[in-house]
Amino acid sequence: MAEQTTQPDPHQSPSTAYPPAPWQMVGQLWLSLFRLREPVNALRPAGIYGAAFVSYEPGSPLTYSELLVARPVSTDRHGRRVSITDIWVDSPASVAGGRELWAIPKGLCDFELETVRRGPLSTTEWSASLGRRPIASASFTDVSKAMLRVPFKGGTWQPGIEDTGGEERTATLQGSSKALPCRGRWDFAADGPLGWLRDARQLASFRQADFRMSFG
Repeated sequence: MAEQTTQPDPHQSPSTAYPPAPWQMVGQLWLSLFRLREPVNALRPAGIYGAAFVSYEPGSPLTYSELLVARPVSTDRHGRRVSITDIWVDSPASVAGGRELWAIPKGLCDFELETVRRGPLSTTEWSASLGRRPIASASFTDVSKAMLRVPFKGGTWQPGIEDTGGEERTATLQGSSKALPCRGRWDFAADGPLGWLRDARQLASFRQADFRMSFG
């Protein structure tokens, strides 16, 4: 895929310059679903949540790692979508673009990723931390790369944040991937920002291998 470029912006440093929407992304995603029994706050009510590690790879306009937590929402104007409650990446440009374009409240953190493949079987270990403070770690086992490519489509809705002047924002995502259920195991640091998910019940895990996605 051809990379998109932007004209220089005198208010952006080179490290935070980001491509225009939509972003044409390729990479890998590991997702697990959880049921949270008790509400945390107004933005994190009881219900179903998805926690995912994502690797955006060469071929994307920005390459970086990501940890996110999202929940399904239903809006009067935009129908059923997902809303991202917590998210970290290791790219300042992704932080700036996510916050300013779509009100996605991205922050920065550090990641470690290791994948071992034996034939069609992949074993993957992820971890994310803020400095020396762990956020979450996860391990996955899957055979998704042996799956045929299938399409997917969805959208996000985000309440307004300071970067958007308080305006809510939406985005559409669509693409294709080699998707299958997988084995997943998560550990959320008790004193970390996702400690509220420690007591949530894990329901299922999925892998989207070699996804191609338009987001924006």
